Amino acid sequence: MRIAFGISYKGQNFHGWQKQTQAGILSIQSVLEKALYNFTKEHISIYVAGRTDARVHALEQIIHFDTNCIREEFSWVRGTNSWINRLGYKDINVLWAKTVNQDFHARFNAISRTYHYALYVSPTPPVCFKGLTGYLMHPHRILNTENMQKAASYLVGQHDFSSFRASICQAKSPIKTMYDISIQQKHPWYIFTIKGNAFLHHMVRNIMGCLIKIGTDKEPAIWMKEVLEAKNRIKAAPTFMPDGLYLAKIEYPEGVDLPYIKPEFPWNI
Repeated sequence: MRIAFGISYKGQNFHGWQKQTQAGILSIQSVLEKALYNFTKEHISIYVAGRTDARVHALEQIIHFDTNCIREEFSWVRGTNSWINRLGYKDINVLWAKTVNQDFHARFNAISRTYHYALYVSPTPPVCFKGLTGYLMHPHRILNTENMQKAASYLVGQHDFSSFRASICQAKSPIKTMYDISIQQKHPWYIFTIKGNAFLHHMVRNIMGCLIKIGTDKEPAIWMKEVLEAKNRIKAAPTFMPDGLYLAKIEYPEGVDLPYIKPEFPWNI
């Protein structure tokens, strides 16, 4: 049977989602597959909706896997979480489990992905949120939100996002569709919500680098349009830090009936 999980994790102690071939490099996938092996005694391969980078978090990531093991849905949650904890990992949690059709695929059936980026703007860093938020040292704590929102509007729609693509990106095409980018200001926090059909490697963090450059009045809003149209990574700002980035929600077509637990997010989106 095919099982889907909703999972959450704090990413600061992991080298991203994808398991690595090098020994000693810890990933979210490797921990989950080890926990599932201990629970089922099967070697299970996991498929994920969206791979996250090192130190990036997930409020609700979606995975699926095939298994011959028969368990109640609540047992999948309790049993997998129990083994995650017994293996010594406290930063990964299964939220729910659901038996799905054999044609369900966590990645290929997804129609949108939403990310939040939590940014703390202050003369001093937020020590209580270390690893959980991006930080920008700014003496006045104020960014030009109006210009950032105007700049973000140039990215909405279907575009070639090569200017925001990491050199190691393995995506077949740089053309993606951006549905919405919104910015909420709650001093000293700025919360960016970015929704698209799919994302390139480092795409959100590269967009964040450009938005911050505009928000600090180092570039005008129209510069974002120029960067986008250049289709050249060197025209954009440096990749911004991963700490404040959260994969928040994966959406599927109507008829794919998955549970949804509104995730806890400290900044009340």
